[in-house]
Amino acid sequence: QVQLVESGGGLVQPGGSLRLSCTASGFRLGYYAVGWFRQAPGKEREGVSCIGSSDGNEYVVDSLKGRFTISRDYAKNTVYLDLNSLEPEDTAVYQCATDLVAGSNCPPMAYRYWGQGTQVTVSS
Repeated sequence: QVQLVESGGGLVQPGGSLRLSCTASGFRLGYYAVGWFRQAPGKEREGVSCIGSSDGNEYVVDSLKGRFTISRDYAKNTVYLDLNSLEPEDTAVYQCATDLVAGSNCPPMAYRYWGQGTQVTVSS
């Protein structure tokens, strides 16, 4: 069964950090592009970051560069999103997704499988 599970969200003060994890089961995540998205209350879902199957194929959207970093751990079948210098505006549900197209890079044609999301709340 193909499944993506996010974890690592929580309540953090402004300026704090979190590491979000996207762990796959049922397939090897390293073969595919993986994206991170977020949706804040009352707003549309927006893309945050993506990492492809090829080394060095990755990006973080310009507005978040310098604060967010994406990476993989092949042994743990996990993609991480490190969130630093968090701001209240970063409060959202964060989801990961993949296209399950072997060898795909960013951005993929379409994301087909999504995790359930993890809540990040930045508040003092």
